[in-house]
Amino acid sequence: MKRTARRLADGREIIYFDDEPGQERTAEDTRELPPQAPASEMRRDPLTGEWVAIAAHRQSRTYKPPAEMCPLCPSSPGRPSEIPEADYDIVVFENQFPSFAQGIPGEASTVDGMPMVPAAPAQGRCEVVCFTSDHNSSFGSLSAKRVRGVVDVWADRTAALSETPGVEQVFCFENRGEEIGVTLHHPHGQIYGYPFVTPKTATMLRVAEQYRAEHGTHVMGDVLAAERVSGERVLVDSEHWTAFVPAAARWPVEVQIVPHRQVPDIAALTDAERDDFATTYLDVLGRLDRLYGKPLPYIAAWHQAPVNSGRDLSWLHLELFSVLRSADKLKYLAGSESGMAVWINDATPEQIAAKLR
Repeated sequence: MKRTARRLADGREIIYFDDEPGQERTAEDTRELPPQAPASEMRRDPLTGEWVAIAAHRQSRTYKPPAEMCPLCPSSPGRPSEIPEADYDIVVFENQFPSFAQGIPGEASTVDGMPMVPAAPAQGRCEVVCFTSDHNSSFGSLSAKRVRGVVDVWADRTAALSETPGVEQVFCFENRGEEIGVTLHHPHGQIYGYPFVTPKTATMLRVAEQYRAEHGTHVMGDVLAAERVSGERVLVDSEHWTAFVPAAARWPVEVQIVPHRQVPDIAALTDAERDDFATTYLDVLGRLDRLYGKPLPYIAAWHQAPVNSGRDLSWLHLELFSVLRSADKLKYLAGSESGMAVWINDATPEQIAAKLR
């Protein structure tokens, strides 16, 4: 894809990824925007050791605008948006309301009189990825060629953010549906460059290290092999990927899409693996939307290796899950899940898989 980097009126970077090489991207951002002044902070919870980002400026972010005011649609005469061009294929830009950003002033310190609570500027980067200029589309309705292009964009941004100062882990994800908390309906995802290794990744790396010490193999590799042999929870088994409902699924709808080869991140995928993922993923998304006969709200979360640690223990995979436990009922994270992180699923993984098949 052709890659063109420009700047928005407040200095943020915007990058156009075009299917055809002849496309010129010269449109200027005509809005009057103040310079970016991110002020996010992160504090470490002394009881769990986990970092918490504090980004009070995000309270003012855009919230459910009408379609004609969507900031992710292309600009039109008299209606400038976040994308200055009149059309686009795929576009990435720095988030206007980032949880993590470059150039945040301040130094590492501690919270008032509490040396056990470190605090620091939340250095990193947050980007928005628009998959199409069509406001009324969805990821699942994209062509396989466009999905393949999105995979290339994820790979490009994973590599770039991995070189960004302070970034320790890159997270590509998509939130879809108001039930998930989406406030902009235009088909888009996000990419976070975290200044630390996330708690979930740290746990998976610790488990993988213990498993390798005991068995000499990778736990995900053994899980993948067993799921493929059983077939009980498998939805799609293609040349390079297998999609299955995990045996200990937490969510009422949950699918993992795993490459047959251990790779640390999206950037390490071969062309053949990227091609095959596009068709496999569209197959899975189609199953999700047919489950209740309507667009399913979901979160699609890429699990990638940290930038500077645990890469030999990581196995790239995509986790898809939904809070919808029936056509008209939500799964709430109530006392046990929210208070103790002990999950209780209202359906067996085998029942979930059977419905999706």
